[in-house]
Amino acid sequence: MSKEIKTAILVIAAILVFIWGYSYLKGKDLFNSYKTFYVVYEEVEGLSPSAPVTLNGLNIGHVKSISFIDDVKGDLLVEMQIENTDFPISKTSNAVLYEPGLGIVSGKKIAIIPDMENTTLAEDGDYLKSGIEPGMLSVVGKKLSPLQEKVEATVTTADSLLNNLNNVFDKQTQANLRSSIAELSNTMKQFSYTTKSINGVIADNRVKIDSTMTNLTATTSNLAKITDSINAANLAQTVRKLESTLANVDNIINDVQAGKGTMGKLLKDESMYNNLNDASNELKELLADIKNNPKRYIHFSVFGRKGTPYVEKEEKE
Repeated sequence: MSKEIKTAILVIAAILVFIWGYSYLKGKDLFNSYKTFYVVYEEVEGLSPSAPVTLNGLNIGHVKSISFIDDVKGDLLVEMQIENTDFPISKTSNAVLYEPGLGIVSGKKIAIIPDMENTTLAEDGDYLKSGIEPGMLSVVGKKLSPLQEKVEATVTTADSLLNNLNNVFDKQTQANLRSSIAELSNTMKQFSYTTKSINGVIADNRVKIDSTMTNLTATTSNLAKITDSINAANLAQTVRKLESTLANVDNIINDVQAGKGTMGKLLKDESMYNNLNDASNELKELLADIKNNPKRYIHFSVFGRKGTPYVEKEEKE
């Protein structure tokens, strides 16, 4: 074989390797067969050509190109090259644009979500349904947006509060505040001294305090015994008897108030009172008459003489 033929073979081989390497770098394998699918998105921020196309997390292809399909809405046409796999991809499958993890380095990818209810397989050149799954940063941003507004409102309120405090705390107020803090410090020092004094008194009288506590414990024990004795004395029965006695006394008082019985009649019957009053007056007059005229009622004779009968004197008119 001549040198010219060897050189031509090497040049052709180099060209083929260059073409294969260039195609590989663009994400196209010359030795594998592909199907081309298309999908239309409103925006593809973070998606680049040669980005992976996955199915259940497995890379099954890549993005070949991204281009505008009109000059009005600005929708984007994404061309995908999908390897021939044994897994069926139906015509109604979704091509979801998603952001793996934080997506800061790797960018976005396209995930094929197959429609298992449709058995019609997608053919080369078909358009799949588009979908966009928000990334973690987008979700976090949406969640943090209300919080950001609240934080901004809080910061604004805090700034206003600080301004108001600056207006309130003028030089005179600041001086008064310093004076109050100094007085409070002195008060705390005096309180510390007082506490130390109390601790010293307690330490000096610890024996007496222990003795007092012992006596208090004994007193408490005796009180418990007295309470047990009262409980054993059937205090409840005694109280019931006392209640019964008080009820009887109450009935007697009610009878007296109603004029029943001797006591009630004495208190309520005016004729009884008048009779007793008359009898008292007559007894009083009788005693006075006996004192003034004892011979009228007492007859005494030394020699057995009969006493002269009493003759009532006629009262002078």
